[in-house]
Amino acid sequence: MTFKLSDLPYDYEALAPYMSSQTLHLHHDKHHQTYVTNLNNLIEGTDLEGKSLEEIVKASYGDPAKQGIFNNSGQHWNHELFWRIMKKGGGGKPGGEVARRIDDAFGNYDTFAEQFKTAAATQFGSGWAWLAVSGDTLKVVKTPNGENPLVHDMVPILGIDVWEHAYYLDYQNRRPEYVAAFLNNLVNWEEVEKELQNAIG
Repeated sequence: MTFKLSDLPYDYEALAPYMSSQTLHLHHDKHHQTYVTNLNNLIEGTDLEGKSLEEIVKASYGDPAKQGIFNNSGQHWNHELFWRIMKKGGGGKPGGEVARRIDDAFGNYDTFAEQFKTAAATQFGSGWAWLAVSGDTLKVVKTPNGENPLVHDMVPILGIDVWEHAYYLDYQNRRPEYVAAFLNNLVNWEEVEKELQNAIG
């Protein structure tokens, strides 16, 4: 199986001013494409060739000999989710089952939002912050580099990239401002609801 970079589900200008066209072109067309290209090259001729992306992420985790495969497969998986769960005019509070489960797990949306912002802001260096399904509850977690909750028996349904290339053109070193803009203006909660239903279904 040769992996391909998915098109963005919106125009490059759609997320401005919270995420600029320049950032999307750089982040999607350059950084994400590089992960896909590297992954295809690294798995060619190995026992992982032909496996699903999720299978490759899980099989390569923790194996020093497969670190490069893990880094690139993890980042490909992470970004595919990241692009899906944003939209023009997004953000704010969710509805549906996502809202109910956030209330069950955190008490209310505002508490969840604060935990998510803290996880994203305090991830040292490069990495991600997530809302993930863990058993029958939701958890906020953070991971370094290309790691994601799949390798810890959780299913991510919302994630924010806090590598500097995700926000530096638009926010410079103001990562908390970027995270707040993501929650307030970009999250596609309808898509997160679909991710939740797939995870619990």
